[in-house]
Amino acid sequence: MSIFLEDGADEGMMNDINMTPLIDVMLVLLIIFIVTLPAMNRAVKVDLPQVAAAHDVSHDQNVDISVDASGTISWDKIPVDDAQLSAHVAQEASAATQPTVRIYADRRVAYDRVAHVLAAVQTGGLTKLDFVTDPVAQPAGASK
Repeated sequence: MSIFLEDGADEGMMNDINMTPLIDVMLVLLIIFIVTLPAMNRAVKVDLPQVAAAHDVSHDQNVDISVDASGTISWDKIPVDDAQLSAHVAQEASAATQPTVRIYADRRVAYDRVAHVLAAVQTGGLTKLDFVTDPVAQPAGASK
């Protein structure tokens, strides 16, 4: 026995899959990836000097300060001016546990700009400082 509609069409089982919800979910995921990808890849280009030093593996809270070749200062990859740098340092210095300040200074930056950053950090009350460098490339066949 079949059920007839008013126009005489037969109402039967639907054989097609509704793709609309799947397409909606895929479009939302695509938009999320498009929005978050540039934020994940934002980095400060700094040409670090190469020195032979022991690798320090610490599990403390870290703050990254970068000084690029033009002298621009970045606090955790966000460019800041001198007043904002002092404000960030004061905020971190007032925390219960002070973070380790890791300084990434480009090899071509003027020394007085790096000295300015050091003075701002130390005057603000942060005492744990690390300079980050690239390891020296070892010649092929050399052992540790």
